[in-house]
Amino acid sequence: MTQPPPPPPNQPPQGGGFGPPQGPPPQPGYGYPQAPPSPQQPQAPQTPPPPPPSQQPQPGYGSPQPPQPPQPGYGYPGQQPGPYGQPQQPGYGYPGRQPGYGYPQSTMPLQPQAGGPGGGRKFNAQMAIIVSAVVAIALIIGGGVWYASSSGKDDGKNNTAGSSGGTGGGDDKGGTGGTSSGGKEKAPADPSAKVLFQVPAPEVKKDINSVVVSGSWLTDKAYVKSGLAQIVGYDPDKGTKLWTIPLPGPVCQASRHVTADNKTAIAFQPAMPTKAEPSHGCTQIAAIDLDAGKKLWTRTAKSGDQPVSFDNVTVSGNTVAAGSTSGGAAFDMSGKQLWAPKPADTCYDAGYGGGEKLVAVRKCGSYDQRQLHIQTIDPKSGKVISEYKMTGGIEYAAIVSTNPLVVAADVGDSAGDGSGISDFFSIDNRTGKLRTRISAPGDKFAARCDGITKVEQCSGLAVGNDRLYIPTEEHDGTGEYSQTNEIVAFDLTTGKETGQRADAGDGYTISPLRMDGGNVIAYKRPPYDKGGQIVSIDGGSFKETKLLENPATDAVRDAETSMSPDFSELLYAQGHLYMSQVYAGRPSSPDDKEYLAVAFGTSG
Repeated sequence: MTQPPPPPPNQPPQGGGFGPPQGPPPQPGYGYPQAPPSPQQPQAPQTPPPPPPSQQPQPGYGSPQPPQPPQPGYGYPGQQPGPYGQPQQPGYGYPGRQPGYGYPQSTMPLQPQAGGPGGGRKFNAQMAIIVSAVVAIALIIGGGVWYASSSGKDDGKNNTAGSSGGTGGGDDKGGTGGTSSGGKEKAPADPSAKVLFQVPAPEVKKDINSVVVSGSWLTDKAYVKSGLAQIVGYDPDKGTKLWTIPLPGPVCQASRHVTADNKTAIAFQPAMPTKAEPSHGCTQIAAIDLDAGKKLWTRTAKSGDQPVSFDNVTVSGNTVAAGSTSGGAAFDMSGKQLWAPKPADTCYDAGYGGGEKLVAVRKCGSYDQRQLHIQTIDPKSGKVISEYKMTGGIEYAAIVSTNPLVVAADVGDSAGDGSGISDFFSIDNRTGKLRTRISAPGDKFAARCDGITKVEQCSGLAVGNDRLYIPTEEHDGTGEYSQTNEIVAFDLTTGKETGQRADAGDGYTISPLRMDGGNVIAYKRPPYDKGGQIVSIDGGSFKETKLLENPATDAVRDAETSMSPDFSELLYAQGHLYMSQVYAGRPSSPDDKEYLAVAFGTSG
């Protein structure tokens, strides 16, 4: 589990052709893409020579090395003193914009091609709400990537899915698991994909460093993506705009879950950032109808004249819940407030995990003597159903899945890699008892969670079949200079590995996206001369079935590899793959061309 890189600036495409880059591939590092060549006819991509052993990447193999923490960018909520005021590493979710060694970098725009498509929660109008610390650097995937659910169940068609967050599914039974339950994603006759459309990166004002554009959803009607102070619905095949919801400021958090009728929630700033005021706080909570393309309502929680700035927002049933260092607040989908913090309460709801159940991470005690309470709560009343108290001294925890309940934490800061994970805790929702604890050393496994401020932001994992699916760190492959990794499974009852392993293949890096019934949907990040793949892994046999493979041309591959599954948003459903950014910023060069989103599709 590696350190994340910082968000570099983006630039919208300027039109042009579709072809390979000119000149030799750039060396690894933090340089931004070079100016593009003149458009010309596509040519066979040149294969760069493999790097000598001295240039082989360090752990993370192909990922950029950890940079210095960035200054609070214009558009990021700032950090305040208190529990979240401690010095922090870059948040787990900065987009990894630079491809690893061997990826030819091209800024050529892509041309679409023809192709297929708890206690203290009850609200009292007289109570004041403690002023919140302003949110730390904001990012969603999830949690940032989500597939709108029409059933609340993991039926494979409508699914809370994402590269940025593992998904739970099924009940909390301790059965044998590990069997295929008939996923909805079927292999097409030809998995070869084409570019369906691309969305230009928004233009950011010159006095603004970087702005959050997190949030993606997919329904039967639209691909929905947050832009620069707006949310836009696109035709899932053509990319034409269906509707736009304007906002007064940037989206800083977005729920990875939806209601049965495709409604979700976001948190956003009340105004656009400026040089004089780079953040206005993540104070606004809104409900969004993803089918109708409408903002249903906007709510805030205040203490006197000071609004609470929220660190996360989620949806469970018809409840929108948002947590902060001042505590949590909740609203139903009609906009009615359900609960808010009590000023005299010594504990507070730092954040919530949503989906089939609603789970709070409730913090008690001082910073150096913290006690975390993992509470399954009634989404309508806030009443505690069950509670698990974590070992004292654990400061942060993240909700991986609410059903079955899985929590990740960096116990004693032992992960050592910025991933936020040293252990997983499998907890019984009904009794609050610990089922098992799974050790996941940072030097062996590649998932990550940001439990510091965003309680429901985990990437590179999935939960289903009463099992936890996580990728290993990259290691030497069988080919010369090649790297690879695997997905492995842990039993949530025993805490032991099941022995199932899904290989990425030489040069590829595999990462779980979500569950599809009893199967695991995973993305394979490609080597320098291939296109990425989406595969379905059978929950029983672990047999891999290729569902989609992207073009291997230089320009397409460069756009694809600029969107790492750890630091970008990936959605896959029914032969369609959508990849998108979570930050928009200034370009390093006027000739740089960047994309907010790129869509791929198979013909079958």
